[in-house]
Amino acid sequence: MSALFDAYGWYKIWNYRSGFLRGLGTTLLTALFAILMALVAGMIFGLMAVSRKKILRAISRVYVEFFQNTPILLQVCFLYYALAFSGNSIGIIPTGIIALGLYHGAYVSEVFRGGIEAIPKGQFEAAQSQGFSYMDEMRIIILPQTVKIILPPLVNQIVNLTKNTAALYIIGGSDLISVTYSFVTGEKTGGAYVPAYFLCGVLFFAFCFPLSRLASTWEARLKKKEQTTVITRGA
Repeated sequence: MSALFDAYGWYKIWNYRSGFLRGLGTTLLTALFAILMALVAGMIFGLMAVSRKKILRAISRVYVEFFQNTPILLQVCFLYYALAFSGNSIGIIPTGIIALGLYHGAYVSEVFRGGIEAIPKGQFEAAQSQGFSYMDEMRIIILPQTVKIILPPLVNQIVNLTKNTAALYIIGGSDLISVTYSFVTGEKTGGAYVPAYFLCGVLFFAFCFPLSRLASTWEARLKKKEQTTVITRGA
């Protein structure tokens, strides 16, 4: 435990602070674009999952099952080396964005599906009786009502995705984990393992913990509101 308070180790970290900040920036930038991709993929496959067409539901199910039941590290490695050996390498960060986006898109898809299915069937029947097309039904009536339901789990997926940017380390990324490893094994910066990884953990925690608390708060408020509504109707 004394290694955590090693003054010389922290001195080396301070001198290398720009590297840690660059790593943090890369991690957050990767997470941002991967989140956008996951949201788009999740919405598309989530809508397919509740479609009236069996083939669309089947495609969505295959996508979700495949990505949820294979490790993210395997997916990152497969995509990176498949592109590299085919002569179509797009770089480590873009590969990481695509891999993370597709992986978490499967989970976001389930969030959207669950949110849509939580809407009372009467809403769907009312939209159909008014002559709405499937897309208009979703866009105008159903999806706006799902927002309050899906926000907490969506925030949890953002947190999980941000932590999973660590998977880029396996293909030599420049994310926070990779920068930390380069620091502790570097010829001039080697050592200070405990302070370096402690700092890395603190930086992840500083970003992820507030989001986790926000998701928990939203979820608690939603449950409280639902309970109040039930009591009011019962009265």
